[in-house]
Amino acid sequence: MTTSTEPASPAVVGSEGLRANVLGLFDSIVMAVAGSAPAYTIAASTAALVGVVGLAGPAALLWCGIPMLGIALAFNYLNKVEANAGATYAWVGRVLHPGLGFIAGWALVVSATIFMVAGSLPAGQVTLGLFSASASNNTGLVTLVGSVWFLVMVALVIAGVRVTARAQWIMSGVEIAILVLFAILAIVHSVSHSVTTFSWSWFGFSHFNGLAGFAGGGLIAAFYYWGWDVSSNLNEETKDSKRSAGLGGVVGVFIVFALYETFTVASNLVLTAKTAEGSGNVLANLGQAVWSGNGGKLLVIAVMLSTIATLETTLIQVTRTLFAMSREKTLPAFLGKILPGRQTPWLATIAVAVVSLGLFIGSNYIGSVGKILTDAIDAIGIQICVYYGLAGVTVVIAFRKILFASPKNFVLMGLWPLLGAVFMFWILYEAIPNNGAVVDWFGVGGLAVGLIPLVIYWAKGSAYFKQKPTLGRVAPELD
Repeated sequence: MTTSTEPASPAVVGSEGLRANVLGLFDSIVMAVAGSAPAYTIAASTAALVGVVGLAGPAALLWCGIPMLGIALAFNYLNKVEANAGATYAWVGRVLHPGLGFIAGWALVVSATIFMVAGSLPAGQVTLGLFSASASNNTGLVTLVGSVWFLVMVALVIAGVRVTARAQWIMSGVEIAILVLFAILAIVHSVSHSVTTFSWSWFGFSHFNGLAGFAGGGLIAAFYYWGWDVSSNLNEETKDSKRSAGLGGVVGVFIVFALYETFTVASNLVLTAKTAEGSGNVLANLGQAVWSGNGGKLLVIAVMLSTIATLETTLIQVTRTLFAMSREKTLPAFLGKILPGRQTPWLATIAVAVVSLGLFIGSNYIGSVGKILTDAIDAIGIQICVYYGLAGVTVVIAFRKILFASPKNFVLMGLWPLLGAVFMFWILYEAIPNNGAVVDWFGVGGLAVGLIPLVIYWAKGSAYFKQKPTLGRVAPELD
């Protein structure tokens, strides 16, 4: 593939940058699936989803999954323009406007940092739940164990992308194997023991409470899918990055979509809506329903592995984005410091760890574990809609010269990503007025804080903010 214009700021790899050509296509797929964390997401988010849409969980995931695939296609094609660890930050800034690019990057940074709380809490809770139900409800003890797991993942990320990838093969491989096993068991169990009769209406709109209910379900569904784009943040470290990084994300979306739909339908069949809504870990209840005793605890282990794995991939996403922003002098220079030998942005990783642990400990004063998770999921959903929506618009503008060259180009580069962007922005528009103060403070307020470094580094004369958008000048010739 060739392009008619060179990127404004080429990626720096090698001895002074990130380690190049470490990951392959399979690694990218594994990272994308791990980033979405299917077992963790089902366990932690099903209660929130059922609370908003009831039995329409499969519909929310379906009608959000279709536009989400459009965003994945956007990432796939934007990777062909430039391999950059900042991903959306770089692409939006080059094509639309540097200010919008900064906001896109900042949205990822804030969402990932908040997720450290949403991810570390279940890691601690699920681990303790394997040994004692009462201990898993002790917020202080959950915080302590979750912090330990989080710090272990920090160490693995600093150790280098090779170590990270190998850890993901093991954790995600075991997780997916357990999920597939229990998907089969749940289907078999539901044939004779279902508490609710299957209905195709679960995939329609009849169970939503109007557009507001659909938007609320869409916001949570966006969180379900979020994380697959970590493969794009690793594109500088991936072989054949212009193909593998984006394709890994697309395949990852298909895999997690299948898992989410299967387990959401299984939850509707096997568990009552009251049980699902009141559960902090739906998979634990589902596991005991289809295989009581120690067998059911295998699903709890899957949740634990999934949670730990996604903490690792989220750390990768945020640290690579911070590295890219620092490299272009839109954030402090120390965030771009590379650890010799390991070639990872170690100071950025430590900075994220310190801030995240502070938020994690502070979350103890917000309320119960369930309340913290629900608020965090909604707040993250707001930021996801911002940077995913911007990516969907960017690909249409970047490839506009060749959109009408073929029906494939028009649909995959233009129409589908654009519909994905419109969906994301509509969810954002509907969600902000209907969330509580805590969600808006962390969701919208977290984005607003980004205006401070944006103004500071713009005033300092960062070359990133001086670049002229390449509107209409990117016209790749695809293989």
